[in-house]
Amino acid sequence: MSLPAEFHDIAKRVNNWGRWGADDEIGTLNLITDAVVREAAATVRSGLRIPLALPLRQDGVQSGLIPGRINPLHTMVQINQELFGPGTVATSDDTAVLSLQTATHWDALTHASHSGRIYNGRPAATITAHGGAEFSGIEKAPHIVSRGVLLDVARALGQDRLPGGHAVTPEDLEAAEELAGVRVRPGDIVLVRTGQVQVYLAGDKHAYGYPSPGLSVRTPEWFRARDVAAVANDTLTFEIFPPEIEDLWLGVHALDLVEMGMLQGQNWNLEGLSTACAQEKRYAFLLSAMPEPFVGATGTPVAPVAIL
Repeated sequence: MSLPAEFHDIAKRVNNWGRWGADDEIGTLNLITDAVVREAAATVRSGLRIPLALPLRQDGVQSGLIPGRINPLHTMVQINQELFGPGTVATSDDTAVLSLQTATHWDALTHASHSGRIYNGRPAATITAHGGAEFSGIEKAPHIVSRGVLLDVARALGQDRLPGGHAVTPEDLEAAEELAGVRVRPGDIVLVRTGQVQVYLAGDKHAYGYPSPGLSVRTPEWFRARDVAAVANDTLTFEIFPPEIEDLWLGVHALDLVEMGMLQGQNWNLEGLSTACAQEKRYAFLLSAMPEPFVGATGTPVAPVAIL
C-alpha cells in the first residue's frame, strides 16, 4: 500500500534534506545554537525545577500495543556484597532489560523510514540487526538543551484533557501560543500538552494508548515554518491514534523524523509543568533533555527537566 498523495505533498514542503549539508546527521538540532542556549538560560527566574519523566517500572506504560516494546525488567545482581573480603565496604548492583522507547523517550531520526529512506536521503538499509543505525543514531544528538515552550493545548481549549479523537492542529498550537503569551522561535523545543497522560497516571494503560489525541499531519508544516528544534508531548503515539487520514499510519512520524529531521518525544509528563506555568503566568523556560548515548540506537530514555 503506497502512501497517499497528500502525504507526499506535505513531505515536499517540509523536507530538510541537504539543508545542513549532505553529511548532516542531526537535522533540526542544528538550530540550537550557542546564542539560542544563552537566551534559554536567561529565562530562568525562580529556579523551580520540574521533572517531566515517567518512572521506569516493570508495570509501566507499555501494554503490548506496540510489538517488542517491553517495560523495564529490573534485577539485582549483587546485594550488599563485600567484594574485597569480610568486613570491607559492601556494594549492591542492578541490571535492566528494557526497550529504549519504553517510557519517557526521544525518537532518533532513524526511528522511522518510508519509501526505503531515512533522514537526509540515506538508505533505510543502513539500519542493521547487529550495528543498529549507521547514521543518525541517537548518540549523534550529544546535547539537547534549549528554550522550552509549553503549548498547553488542553488548557487553551478550556479542557483538562483532550478527547481521544482530537487531532491537534496548527490552529490549536496558535491558541496555546496566545494563552502562553509567547511566540515559538527558531531553536525552541516545543512541548505539546493534551492531558492524555492523566489516563495512564490514573492506572489505565490501555485507554492511554488507544484512542489517543495527538498531533495532526498538518502540524509538521507549522513546526517547519517556525524552525522548531524538537517536539515532545504527553501521549504514547505522539500523533493522533487512530490516524485522521485512513490508512496513513505514523504519517507524522515520517514527516517529522524522515523529511524534516526533527526529534520527537513521547510519554512526557507535562501535568506539573502545566500547573507551574499557569501559576507563574509564563510558558517559556530552560529545558534540559539529554539523550542517553546508546550507539546506533533509534531512541533513548530521557529524564527531562524544565527550569523556570
